This record gives sequence, structure tokens and C-alpha cells, in this order.
Amino acid sequence: MTVDIVMDIASEALFLILKISLPILLVSLALGLLVSVFQTITSIQEQTLTFVPKMVGIFLALILLGDWMMTQMVEFMEVLWGSFSLYIHR
Repeated sequence: MTVDIVMDIASEALFLILKISLPILLVSLALGLLVSVFQTITSIQEQTLTFVPKMVGIFLALILLGDWMMTQMVEFMEVLWGSFSLYIHR
């Protein structure tokens, strides 16, 4: 296994991590922004107010996107394990 192959695998893995985590992070960011605007408009400065909407939003996003996320990870692992014989040099 050469350094180039290892770097390709690592790069693909990092891209997959970004691709899978981005929707969840965007949901959390959007909900945090909405709650923050709501708090500013109403002058409510309760620190725990942002926690519940974010948790519910992330939970719903995981329910909706969980199948797609798992499919992406399984496909990556199938390609990685399917080409395992190419990585072994004698």
C-alpha cells in the first residue's frame, strides 16, 4: 500500500464525514439562529431555550436523513472492503 492510496482513502473518508454531518449541522445552525432572533425580539434571555428546539430538530433530521447517511457509509465501506485485495502488495 502506497502513501498515495492511504491519502486517497483518508481524503474520501473526510469528504464522507463532511457530507454526512453537514445536514445535521445546518439544521442545528438554522434553529439556533431562529431561536436567537426570537430571543432578541422578545427580550427573553433564557439560556436553556435553545437546547430543546435544537434537540428536536436534530432528532427529526436524523429520522429523515438517517437512511441516506447509513447508505452513504455502507457504500463507502463496501468499496473500501471490495478493493481490499488491491491494497495488499507482496
